[in-house]
Amino acid sequence: MKITVLVGNPGAKSRTLALAQSLAEAIVSRLGLDDAAVQTIDLADHASELFDWGSATVSAFNTAVAGSDLVLVASPTYKAAYTGMLKAFLDRYDTNGLAGVIAIPVMTGGSPAHMLAPDTTLRPLLVELGASVPTRSLYVMTSQLDGMDAIFSQWLDANERALAGALRIPA
Repeated sequence: MKITVLVGNPGAKSRTLALAQSLAEAIVSRLGLDDAAVQTIDLADHASELFDWGSATVSAFNTAVAGSDLVLVASPTYKAAYTGMLKAFLDRYDTNGLAGVIAIPVMTGGSPAHMLAPDTTLRPLLVELGASVPTRSLYVMTSQLDGMDAIFSQWLDANERALAGALRIPA
């Protein structure tokens, strides 16, 4: 099982990154995926290469994401949507570039006013790229970050069966 955490926060080592990595750990633990290989791609570390279509590093990241079984695609909420950094990375894929990949849209934000942003902005983009999005998205307000474990537990309670089924593992 190959799991990739893809983070499009312009700030390196962000709270969005910590949230997405912790969610990946919670999924691995809950679903018993102890032998899963988890890779993290923090796009902030490679911002200068995102618009360099000849970048071998970014091309390798695109290949890694497309070859994953599960991808957690995380972004802070900017103007009620995901970041341009994440969009620039995902623009490198053809329409079905993520076919066969299970994706979970994850967004952080400062207000409950944007709770639907992952489902109304990020989910359609991932589906357009061919990814399967079998679970609800996850939106976490920055004021809730200290309670991540409880949030993950609640999210997994509601989504474990769908995620396990999509990954073809016993729930």
